[in-house]
Amino acid sequence: MSRSYAGIGSRQTPPELLRQMGALAFALDLKGYTLRSGGADGADSAFEEETLLQCPEIFLPWRGFNGRKNGIVLSGKVEAQAALIAKEFHPAWDRLSQGAKKLHTRNVYQILGQDLRSPAAFVICWTKDGKATGGTGQAIRIADANHVSVFNLKREGDLDALLAMVRG
Repeated sequence: MSRSYAGIGSRQTPPELLRQMGALAFALDLKGYTLRSGGADGADSAFEEETLLQCPEIFLPWRGFNGRKNGIVLSGKVEAQAALIAKEFHPAWDRLSQGAKKLHTRNVYQILGQDLRSPAAFVICWTKDGKATGGTGQAIRIADANHVSVFNLKREGDLDALLAMVRG
């Protein structure tokens, strides 16, 4: 089983849930899990800020994204393969700007890893409606297709299910 998880979600995640995501990241860190995230404000940053022991895998759509100096930016053949996967799961790929395509391609790595063959053990996220919406929705669709459990903290019972799984 993979010891990586994707810690992602909306930039509009409520502050109390951002704190909870940070606490989860810290606890998972102590259990030996590696965070995969995307360097965005909101949920991504909340997970990353509390990850202390493990070296997180922070995938960026381009160098300097969100003012970041560090992060993983993939290019070449792997990026082309990831873009094909992103296109498969996005309902309006051809209408996206190049920047938006790179953002959605970055989501592929969060779920499938740098080699696109190492799915995360699970996803922890928050979306405003508890469904596969926004950029996080792209990651959720990819996770679902790859049988990766998604714990959306907007949905009733998902936090308890996540805690039971991690403790178990």
